[in-house]
Amino acid sequence: MFACLYGSGPLTALAFEFSPTVERTAPDTVTFDAAGLDRLFGAAQDLAAAMVRRAAETGCQANLALAANPDTAVCAARGFAGVSIVPEGDEAKYLGRLPLALLAPTPELQETLERWGIRRFQDLAALPPLGIAERLGPEGLRLRELARGEAERKLAPEAEPLRFADEIELEYPVDLLEPLAFLLARLLNGLATRLATRALATDELRLRLKLESRATDERTLRLPVPALDPKAFLKLLQLDLAAHPPLAPVVHVWLAMNPVKPRAAQNGLFIPLAPEPVKLELTLARIKSIVGEDRVGSPELLDTHRPGAFRQKGDRRIFPAKAAAFDGGDGRRKNASVPLLALRVFRPPRAAQVTLASGQPGFLAAEGIRGKVLEFAGPWRTSGDWWTTDPWSRDEWDIALSDGALYRIYCSPRGWFVEGSYD
Repeated sequence: MFACLYGSGPLTALAFEFSPTVERTAPDTVTFDAAGLDRLFGAAQDLAAAMVRRAAETGCQANLALAANPDTAVCAARGFAGVSIVPEGDEAKYLGRLPLALLAPTPELQETLERWGIRRFQDLAALPPLGIAERLGPEGLRLRELARGEAERKLAPEAEPLRFADEIELEYPVDLLEPLAFLLARLLNGLATRLATRALATDELRLRLKLESRATDERTLRLPVPALDPKAFLKLLQLDLAAHPPLAPVVHVWLAMNPVKPRAAQNGLFIPLAPEPVKLELTLARIKSIVGEDRVGSPELLDTHRPGAFRQKGDRRIFPAKAAAFDGGDGRRKNASVPLLALRVFRPPRAAQVTLASGQPGFLAAEGIRGKVLEFAGPWRTSGDWWTTDPWSRDEWDIALSDGALYRIYCSPRGWFVEGSYD
């Protein structure tokens, strides 16, 4: 059985809802294979009623015809208003009253048939095939087959657009995250399987929840790289729903994945393995749920000379696993034979008590640190931001204590502090 829609509106999208084999016959005509739909909808009348109901919901204004072959369905949809169900075996009788212009004959053939008095399908169908072949040729035989509803051909299907979305209409409202997560897992597994069969991944999850209060809750999760891990996707959605729960029970769930090509990367032999981006995203989401969204991000240096000044950005960045000392940005070590010292910074700086001798540090006491200053270098005076409401100034020293450790200390208007220790 074949079905034809003739009219206006999103006809192709409507046809794809009922069949994967859809032909764009003309700008205003769509034909599709309806074989096997009787197992889902029942008799042809029930199937036609379901199509008409769905057409009204999607805003399509079209005639619908069901027939045993596609060309008969096209002629019936174009020739009769509303719903037409052509009985198999009675195609010629059913189409007989239609005007011959529906078959779109050539102007010369149309003029010839007009002179013969052939104006309807039944007139052409009654002519003998041998005489038609002798006088009108192959084109006349083709028109006679169409008029009798005997033309047989295969559809030229149109490729279905790649849309990966699914939805569930709930019988009862859901107000707990656990049953909602069960439904999301079902949708995620199905969509991930469809993506995997086409060798695709996704970089974006779009979730839309219709609430019992008739409101809509929409949220989008963007992934750092394309991935295809339904378990990780489910955990990300659970954490997001836990942090921002819907304001009312859920009655409808719609989930979509953006199809993209999967990420292809080759690891170096001498580069340490980094965590998988999706798992890193999941770890960040878990940390965010514990400490708060405003406490998770990446540091960004500020345009100032204030020591240690940075702000937190909400986006994700990948930082090198190890850092080395380089000379002025030319990419080479300054001198590999010279020992390097690393400053281990205390955050926050440790408040200290410093005893001065002749204006220089002589004794230091702080949390976990206590000793006599044996050697020192400094002071280095720095200041800035004097034109703002938050100026700063400090005097820095590098000192060697009697306990054998090296420290950096500084004095500011707020007092003395230990900034860090040298390794």
